[in-house]
Formats: sequence, structure tokens, C-alpha cells
Amino acid sequence: MSQPLTDVPEGVLLVDKPQGITSHDVVSRMRKLFRIKKVGHAGTLDPMATGLLLIMIGKATKVSQYLMSNDKEYTGTALLGIETDSQDAEGEIVAEKPVPELSQEAVLAEMKTFMGDQYQTPPMYSAKKVNGQALYKLARQGKTIAREARVIHISKYEMTHFELPKVSFLVGCGKGTYIRTLAHDLGQKIGCGAHLCELRRTAVGKFRIEDANTIEELQEMSQSVLRRKLIPVNQAVPSHVL
Repeated sequence: MSQPLTDVPEGVLLVDKPQGITSHDVVSRMRKLFRIKKVGHAGTLDPMATGLLLIMIGKATKVSQYLMSNDKEYTGTALLGIETDSQDAEGEIVAEKPVPELSQEAVLAEMKTFMGDQYQTPPMYSAKKVNGQALYKLARQGKTIAREARVIHISKYEMTHFELPKVSFLVGCGKGTYIRTLAHDLGQKIGCGAHLCELRRTAVGKFRIEDANTIEELQEMSQSVLRRKLIPVNQAVPSHVL
């Protein structure tokens, strides 16, 4: 384990979150590895998801709201014919329907209807709070409540692979978009239901997954290398934000 840092660094670190751990788990590991108290993240990734997580260290935590507002890019796969209560592969199956004989063109046509601004209803299994209570806590109690739909923006929704019952895609979206809900809603439009079975975040604003550090690399990283890897706050956000 690294020794405590006497001169606490600050900046943004790009991390490639692996599957099976939470975003907060990554934050906890950073705190333990480098003995830094002030660590946060911008934009939660579900345990099932992998990919780019922005870790903020020191005073960089003050710009978390700006970083979370950045547009994001994901790759993912929807599995048609099966719906789950969480809208992803971690949930319990709630409905199964046969997948019709769909052409690639027919699915593409449905995907195009999601482009631009639209309303999306947050899933029950989400961290969004209603009357001060996180929805996922209610969902775990078997409760379902009305959720207010909110405006989201889809700038890109491209099919990358088509092999029924799976449809893989690349999506670019604005803040607050649930990709598992996008997969679920695509299944609803097609008529057979669907859930998200794979998800990877590839970009947040100008930051790309290709520049991210793996958990294994972090565990071997010295304090001096960490400092070199950190993106200064004035490079991570525009000057008017500071």
C-alpha cells in the first residue's frame, strides 16, 4: 500500500471500471491505495456496466456537477424477448415473448425514432429520489410508484451488430439518460420486450476510454505516476466553471 501523501494531489483520473463492482467501490479503492480522503466520481456506472469512470481527487471534487453534465457515449447490447424488473441482466425476469422474424432494417427504423429530444421515465431500479427516497429501495420492497418522465437527448443511436435475439449498438446521449431504459423501450416498440445485457461507457465529454487506467494498473501505480496521470482541473473543465 502506498504511503500517505503529504502534498495531496488534485485532478481528474480516468478509470476503466470492471464488471461486478460499483462506482463507489472504485472510489473506496482509490482512498485506500493512496490514502487520500477527498475522492469522488462523476456519473455512476451500474455494477453490470464497464467502462469510463471519472474519478475526482482533492479540489477536483468541486467540479463534479459540471463533469456529470457532459454528454456520454456507450456501446451495449439489448436482448429481445425477455423483460426484467431492473431492465438489465441483473434483474428478475418478469415477461418472455417470442421474438418475431425481424429484419435489420425494421429494427433500425425503430431505433431512429429515438433520435433527438424525448421523454424518458426513470426505471424503478435507479438511484433517482422521489420524496427523498431512492427508487431502488422502494423497488426492493416490491413497490412501484409513479415516476415523472424527463427530457433526454439522443444524439447517436447506431446498430453495430445484428444477430437475433441480440441487437448491439453505439449510443451518444445527454445527461440523465438510462441506457437500460432505452433497451427496454426499444423492446416495447418492437413488441416483444427487451432488456440490456451488456453495457460499456466509452466516452464522457472529451474524455475517452482509450486513455483510462485499469484497476490492476492503479494497484501497481506509484504516487509519482498517479500525479502524472491526473488531469489538472483547469484542463478538465472550462475556465468559467472554476
